[in-house]
This record gives sequence, C-alpha cells and structure tokens, in this order.
Amino acid sequence: MKNRKPELLIPASSLEVLKTAVIYGADAVYIGGEAFGLRAKAKNFTKEEMAEGIAFAHAHGVKVYVTANILAHNDDLEGAKNYFEELRDMQPEACDALIISDPGMFTIAKEVWPEVEIHISTQANNTNYQTYLFWWNMGAKRVVSARELSLQEIRTIRDHIPEEMEIESFIHGAMCISYSGRCLLSSFLAGRDANRGACTHPCRWKYAVMEEKRPGEYFPVEENERGTYIFNSKDLCMIEYIPEIVAAGIDSLKIEGRMKTALYVATVARTYRKAIDDYFTSEETYRSNMDWYKEEISKCTYRQFTTGFYFNKPTQETQIYDSNTYVNEYIYLGIVEETKERNVVTGQERDDKQPLLLARIEQRNKFSVGDDIEIMKPNGENIPVKVLGMYDENLEPVESCPHSKQVIWLHLSETPGQYDLLRVRNIDA
Repeated sequence: MKNRKPELLIPASSLEVLKTAVIYGADAVYIGGEAFGLRAKAKNFTKEEMAEGIAFAHAHGVKVYVTANILAHNDDLEGAKNYFEELRDMQPEACDALIISDPGMFTIAKEVWPEVEIHISTQANNTNYQTYLFWWNMGAKRVVSARELSLQEIRTIRDHIPEEMEIESFIHGAMCISYSGRCLLSSFLAGRDANRGACTHPCRWKYAVMEEKRPGEYFPVEENERGTYIFNSKDLCMIEYIPEIVAAGIDSLKIEGRMKTALYVATVARTYRKAIDDYFTSEETYRSNMDWYKEEISKCTYRQFTTGFYFNKPTQETQIYDSNTYVNEYIYLGIVEETKERNVVTGQERDDKQPLLLARIEQRNKFSVGDDIEIMKPNGENIPVKVLGMYDENLEPVESCPHSKQVIWLHLSETPGQYDLLRVRNIDA
C-alpha cells in the first residue's frame, strides 16, 4: 500500500514565476513579501502582486505560502506585527500558510492571526521528532526537515508524530554549506546577514590561504590551477528516488530556488510533477520514464547533482572544487502571454499586410528571425519551431529583439499556447 501522495511545492520570485509554477504543475507555491523573508535580493512581491498571485493560484486550485522566516532582532518585531496584520486583512485573497523559523515571529503571528496555518522553516534546525512535537503542541501544522537528515531519520520522525502533522523536505536545488542555513560567513565577510535575508553567497567564492609573515602571498588550497571553491556544494536532485521519499512519509516535496528564473521553475515543476504522477500510476510507469526525467531536469541551471544527506553523509564527492558556475544547457526567451491574429507587414511594401496568428512575449534574452527555438509546453511536450517573423510593440517588423523585457510579437512555424515557455539550446554549454 502506497503512502499518501505528496504535495509538490515550488518557489516563486515574482508574479510571472508564480503563474509559471502554477501552470507547470505545482500543488503549492511559496513566495516572499517585501520584508521578513530569507531572500531579500529576490524580486519578491508587493502587496498588490501578492493579492493577484494568490487569486491566480487559488483559481487553479494551488495553495500559496508566504515566507517570514528571518531570525528576528528587536527592531523587527513591531514591523512583523504590522506585516502579519496586512496579510491577515488581505481576505478573501489571504495566503494559505506562513513559513516561520523564529519563536518570537511565531508568537506574534499567532497573536495577530490565530487561525493561520504555520509551517516551521528548515532554518529552525528541525532534526528530531521531539522538536516536531514541540512545534505541533505550539500550534504548527507542518515542520520543514533540516537538510542534514537522512530518509531513515525522517521515517523515524514520521513514526513518532501525529498522522495529521505534515513533514516538508527539500528534494531539489542548491545546498547551503551551513547547518540548515544558519550561516555567519556572509555577515563576517560582507556585513550582510544571511539570517535576515541578505546572504551574499560567499560559499561560492574562490579562496586561498595566506601565511601570517608573508602578506599578499597567496597559496591555493587545491591541486588545480583553475581555483578552489572549498564550500561549493553540488545541487540536490532526488528525481530518481520518488519511491524512497514517499516511503519516508514526507508530505510536501520542496524545490529550492526563490532566486531562479521562470525557465528553471517550469523545468523542475514539470519534471517532478510527471515523476510523482507516474509513480502513483504505477512504479513500472515511473521507472520506464526515468531517462526522460533525467534528461529534462538537466535542462535547467544546475551545479552537478548529489543526493545530499538522504542516504549517507556527504563526502568530497558532493563538492565542486574547480568552478562555481552553473551548467546552463538552455536559455530562457520568454513566456507566451497571449496569441492573437494581427495585421502585419509581410512583404517589401508597407501596405502589403495580411493577418497572422502571433504570440506575444516579454523577451528575456536576445534571439532573431530565422532562429530555431523550442516551445516547452506544460503537458511535457517540447516542440522545435522556427522564428518566421518578429514584430515590435507597434507591430513594426524587426530582425531581432536585443533589449531585455522588450515586448515582441512572434510568428512561429507552429503557434504556441498561452503560458507556453520559449527557450533555445545554449550552444556554449
């Protein structure tokens, strides 16, 4: 007998990415407002964008969780109270849960909004079932497991907590070098507090050693002239282990990436959506499609893959010592906002016009007429197409779109649908 089907929880850095996550398979999305989350450098959501995003998600049967998971200082508390009041008063478009790590923030949220569902962030270092029971008794519905737990440890937690209590665990994305994200390195080196949302990611920097009596003389900590990235972990990927994850009793499968693009979100959401659904159809179906999952998941940015702590303690094999850059096999071009028949110039003469079915996008990277690109559809199809024509916002023909966020109308060899994503293979990858 299989356990209950887990939720697929996808990150969203902006309204565009939220809509992408919803369309490409999320059961729930997590977002940050303009304060109190751990991704201060993400675009994040204004109050108006949050209301629109929540309404869009709810219309598609998808939940929205709002992060407020900083480790708060005294000066944060009054603002947190006002923030939770604003979130509460957004009815009928209020979020479905708050993600919190700090007991003070938890207390304020409960006082201001007693009925809100609260999820305890991985930032709270949730490593044992007594911690889970503590938060359950305080009124939390869900606890996010620490990154340092194995699947066996999570199974033990499941066996010791109430059945209706939920476990959420990260299954894909960047791994933090610090213990469940509690890191002082950014504060020390850059004066920006990772625990208050301002991490500068110094774990991805290049390091060397300097001897005290020889200032300015640097000695690399490696055996390779390309550099040393001694804290640079590979990315987590559990696409091959859905049965093991389900057997451990995890209720929500969380994807990391509130700083990532719509292409990353669409790729990861669509791939894990299919893998989960296939497994709950039959394990044979899941196993037979494994090559597709692995091929597709590698089409988003990543730093090589690891299974983290889930099966054993990480070793030197889970680190990348010679580079801190992503593998980037595809380039994101834009999302189709609408398709519409428009009268446009199709020949040499200005009055030589005819109606064409065009797709409107807000361009994210340059491409040109004649390029071979790909339509990535939510249902799993990838359709190669040629760019036959390109028109600016005034429907004037252009040969390329060099300006970021330029509105472009496209005539493609096959017409895409609304919310289809356009991408092109990165020839430099």
